[in-house]
Amino acid sequence: MLLKAPRSIGTLVLVTATVALAVGSAGAQPIDRVSPPKLDVALSRSVQNGESGFRQVIIRATPDGLPAATAALHGRGYAVKRVHPLINGLEADIPVAALAGLSRLPFVASISLDAVVTAEQTAASTYTAPSTYTLRATLGLPGPTGTGSSTQLGSHIGIAIIDSGVAAVPDFGDRIRGFYDFTQGGRADTPSDAYGHGTHVAGLIAGNGALSEKRYRGVAPKARLFALKVLDHNGAGKTSDVISAISFAIENKTRLGIDIINLSLGHPIYEPAETDPLVQAVEAAARAGMVVVASAGNHGTAPGSDTPGYAGILSPANAPSAIAVGAVKTFDTTIRSDDRIAAYSSRGPSWYDGFAKPDIVAPGHALVSTAAPASTLFSNNPALRVGDAYLRLSGTSMAAAVVSGTAALVLEAQRIAFPGGPSLTPNAVKAILQFTSFRMQDDLALDYDGLTQGAGVVNPAGAIDLASCLDTSVPASSWWLTTAVNPSTTIDGEVISWAEDIVWGNTAGTGPVVYIKELAWAEDIVWGHDIVWGSDIVWGNDIVWGSDIVWGNNIVWGDSLIGVLEGTTTVWGMVAEDPALTVWAGLDPAAIWSGSILTSLGF
Repeated sequence: MLLKAPRSIGTLVLVTATVALAVGSAGAQPIDRVSPPKLDVALSRSVQNGESGFRQVIIRATPDGLPAATAALHGRGYAVKRVHPLINGLEADIPVAALAGLSRLPFVASISLDAVVTAEQTAASTYTAPSTYTLRATLGLPGPTGTGSSTQLGSHIGIAIIDSGVAAVPDFGDRIRGFYDFTQGGRADTPSDAYGHGTHVAGLIAGNGALSEKRYRGVAPKARLFALKVLDHNGAGKTSDVISAISFAIENKTRLGIDIINLSLGHPIYEPAETDPLVQAVEAAARAGMVVVASAGNHGTAPGSDTPGYAGILSPANAPSAIAVGAVKTFDTTIRSDDRIAAYSSRGPSWYDGFAKPDIVAPGHALVSTAAPASTLFSNNPALRVGDAYLRLSGTSMAAAVVSGTAALVLEAQRIAFPGGPSLTPNAVKAILQFTSFRMQDDLALDYDGLTQGAGVVNPAGAIDLASCLDTSVPASSWWLTTAVNPSTTIDGEVISWAEDIVWGNTAGTGPVVYIKELAWAEDIVWGHDIVWGSDIVWGNDIVWGSDIVWGNNIVWGDSLIGVLEGTTTVWGMVAEDPALTVWAGLDPAAIWSGSILTSLGF
């Protein structure tokens, strides 16, 4: 297979004088590392600080250990509130004083805080919009009066919006095919949205613009919607409810026809991805054949400043197989060369694991979409209202919605072109979106680094074109591109080249990777793991970026929190003896790996 040399993600340089790495014909050899503690860092701090009271936790058991874990809790007088078979876990309220003892039980794999998740829109200031609204045209999609194949795509695609709910407004017609309230145990109910975030997200994905003469249409206005409510009227909820909603989506994937999960929410990363319950739920959804799109987070700047900072990715955007999405400002123009990454958009890498995130970026700033009448966001933000039926919001939540809508178009375009073959896998969809994306540049005409833009900005028009040429019925490792494609897309007269990159693990490879039905696109492959490309480049657990760069699952960032919740506010920055040691390292991503930072993390 043709494959160009790997390209590093940004300009990171990590000096590893004390770390030995042997590279032979079989690839990089594992580096010993300390196993992650069974308590996540939030709970560990509570124990170390001698805090009192109870914590609602999620306990994951060893493969056959769930009955023993349940019996152990009952034997100590603690009730099991809910079992989560999807992650082989359960939730319970446990005294802080008992956590350390429970963590030492052999059948307990990990104990995690049932963390608060929040919606990822940002409170933008009053925005003066031009007389036009160009989201669809910016994406290369037909405008309000446009016709064409892409306007008909998505009608057979189901999208689960795990959020604050979705209000039954005219822009959705009869396409809200189910509403389930997981703040009340997952009961079926009448569509509603007290906060308004989920309705805005849903409109960007699939609103038909009925109340705006199609001006404010979403990306896939024919798609079917399933609202799984997990957030309250303030936009906050529990990790355990999100896991229950994901589990429901997986269990009902075939019955309801759910293809995509949108997660425009998250919480700070408290532990490695391999023990994070929310990450594990997302990975289970990907294995079940569902495309999972997650907002990267709105923590790209230091609190109280405009200084960009790295490593602000939220969970579950750190899930390897999720499509983590950052936000782009388009300035309401169709031309793409003036687009810029929003300063608030979270940059990678992910805390603990050092995963290269986000995977892709998309328009997410000052986007107009459907409003839920009398919702918190609509009522409290009159300056952001657009008429009586729409609201203008910003954030990676909005960007994730754009990508979910794009994924719907991509899935159906391929199914229509090749109705007899299997559907594209989540990994294949992610690869197509990355491969057809556009690389972005800053005000100095320099490429944004890969930890800021991922593979690039989403290109729905190009992704649809490519997906329509992929025959999924061919055997694995076969050329599945049936028609030659020109790797560029023309938007507003600009001919823009595709990135032609796949960021697999923490390395980017270029070349005709997507033109072959690779084993990497299979549903049972975790994105970024265990695939060897070429004779001596391993994209996965043991990453070699060059002669002096080692980065991947074997580099653990230490046990310091990147963020802690104080009430409803996320306070970012490392908790260290020296408060000057902070992840907000300025414009240079290499500064993350400075000697002082590494020293503070125990290296």
